[in-house]
Amino acid sequence: MPLTTPSSERAERQEFRAYCRDWLANNHPGRPPVPLPLSQLLIDDPRAVGWLQGWQKSAYDAGLVGCDYPVEYGGGGRTDCQAIANEEMHAAKMPYLVNIVGMGMAGPTILFHGNEDVKRELLPPLLSAEHIWCQGFSEPGAGSDLANQQTFARRDGDHWIVNGHKVWTSLAHFADWMILLCRTDRGDKYGGLSYFVVPINAALGNGVTVRPLIKMTGETGFNQVLFDDLVVPDRYRLGAVGEGWKVAMTTLTHERGAAALVNPASGGMPLEEEGGVTTSSVSSLVDLARSQPRGDGTAADDAGIRDELVQLMIRQEAQKQNVRRARVPALTDHPTRLPLQGKVTGSELTQDIGALACRIEGMGSTLAVTDERAPAGGLYPLAYMNSFGGTIAAGTSEIQRNILGERVLGLAKSK
Repeated sequence: MPLTTPSSERAERQEFRAYCRDWLANNHPGRPPVPLPLSQLLIDDPRAVGWLQGWQKSAYDAGLVGCDYPVEYGGGGRTDCQAIANEEMHAAKMPYLVNIVGMGMAGPTILFHGNEDVKRELLPPLLSAEHIWCQGFSEPGAGSDLANQQTFARRDGDHWIVNGHKVWTSLAHFADWMILLCRTDRGDKYGGLSYFVVPINAALGNGVTVRPLIKMTGETGFNQVLFDDLVVPDRYRLGAVGEGWKVAMTTLTHERGAAALVNPASGGMPLEEEGGVTTSSVSSLVDLARSQPRGDGTAADDAGIRDELVQLMIRQEAQKQNVRRARVPALTDHPTRLPLQGKVTGSELTQDIGALACRIEGMGSTLAVTDERAPAGGLYPLAYMNSFGGTIAAGTSEIQRNILGERVLGLAKSK
């Protein structure tokens, strides 16, 4: 495959990039009404949700969200342009897009597996953030062993009756819809699963109960969701009965970043990071080291700290260049290696940045974000504690390494 693209395509993308840059320069949404958490998945204030929905709707109306979706499903009908919009939103330090589960997981799955009427019904409000989505995969006994689903859907004519229990369900307390993996046959572990999209907000108190889970940071965001005879129309089933595992792989492939339909939820920056502090950036970590007393100087004078900072800089630059490389087919030896690898290396880099920040802050890292004496507003210890969710979500680092070994390197399956 040629390394270059036709001049007409290059011109179209250059024109789109210029358009994105110009629109973003003139349409910054300003400050949110309340501080935003480090990630969309941690939001627990309805005022933040409403403000972020407004921002995403503006970006969607301007053509910066859903660029590569077909026009008939509410998209822009472009090709390979979402990555450009993401880059420009990130460069302009725009707020993140709130509907991360919808765009990164539900949208692609509906597009590839949904009936025509379901795609036309659900995709436009998903992209505009009119409808917020959550993911109903994990259960108390089905985490890493995702196929061990026990939430059961029993067919009743043109409907399904769902009973069961989901956990770690981010954004369920605000979600209108859920992607739901259920067991429909108890006799077949993988072939006995089916996949549904479920309007959970409309069913609250009538088949659906959402209960918040409190994390070690004191924040919510995660939830458990209980189903008690929830009635779901069969038209909201994606794929054939018993093909839920296959459909779920589409979801997970996009969640892990290993698919062509780029996730627009990656664009943008959290606005709560005051004073230029970006907890996932090594450059901000260097500034932190220069500000923290250590002996007669600062932490930046410590040779060990400097060495660790340089190692993190190298890893961060490698991450950045691998993202660029993944967009050039001639430079990729396997279509999913770099995206799958990026999930592991990215989440672990973020965690290691947080860990080093806590060492740099020393005793200051024990102070909460509510303490005015906390270095950098207490954001680094908070980010470090939250980073463990990143190395677990979408498949733990251990699971992800198994996938890379088996599917990319061709190694024997682990027992």
